[in-house]
Amino acid sequence: MIIELLTIIAPVVICAIIGFVWCKKGLSFDVDQVTTLVTYIGTPCLVFATLTTVEIEQAAFTEMALGTAVSVTAFGVLGAIILRIFRMHLPTYLPPVVWANMGNMGLPLCLFAFGPEGLALAITYFAVDVVMLFTIGVAVSAGAFSLSRLLKLPFMYAVAAALFFMWSGTEVPRWLANTAELLGGFTIPLMLIMLGVSLASLKVSSLKRATAISVLRLVLGFVVGWATAHAFGMEGAARGVMILQASMPVAVYNYLFAMRYNRAPEEVAGMIVISTLLSFATLPALLIFVL
Repeated sequence: MIIELLTIIAPVVICAIIGFVWCKKGLSFDVDQVTTLVTYIGTPCLVFATLTTVEIEQAAFTEMALGTAVSVTAFGVLGAIILRIFRMHLPTYLPPVVWANMGNMGLPLCLFAFGPEGLALAITYFAVDVVMLFTIGVAVSAGAFSLSRLLKLPFMYAVAAALFFMWSGTEVPRWLANTAELLGGFTIPLMLIMLGVSLASLKVSSLKRATAISVLRLVLGFVVGWATAHAFGMEGAARGVMILQASMPVAVYNYLFAMRYNRAPEEVAGMIVISTLLSFATLPALLIFVL
């Protein structure tokens, strides 16, 4: 079991450490350029290549999509109730409770834990979660709803294209499949390196409150993920992916939104750093539970 855990956790930790050390050494790393590359080229290609090459039944895809929507809604409702009890500002503190790092950290963990099937299911979770993030999440942070932000994300069109090939039975042209697989291949390593760079560059503020929110995110994530998987009768890879993705630490996107809308960005940065470190510490137990 120890060897199995190492094969899952070690690649994630090592890649993140590379990014962390790279940043601390003062070496050049253009975060904006790499983020643009991953967002507009890498992720759409990874989504398309994975969904069109891995055999996943429509029922499993639909179940994971619905389960994700239910889990995110549960995060929102429960998180809002808890934060209201403690009289905390919802536009600032609710998004970090609801939206987790299911991309940079969740996708590789699901891949290494459950193989290509796990990655395909994790991408399904990722797709639904991002849709809700860039609509409801942005609305909570900004105080206004905008569908235009979502329509600018190329991964949405990659999902639509993949679903066409999956459900129509049309064979993907080999040149397109090879190109998507090649370009998608750099996405997960760069995501993990960027995670390390982010951890090294973010400044922690309000340690006590950031720790409390971090613990809430991880505990609530596990409870909601387990409850959702149980409610939908998920088994095997689907159950594991649901629990893993729901249990991830605070997403880096929350910091970007906090910066843009002036929602205590340094506190949100603290939540990202602390929740990620806590997540690394609890990952072995979490993986033992889902495997």
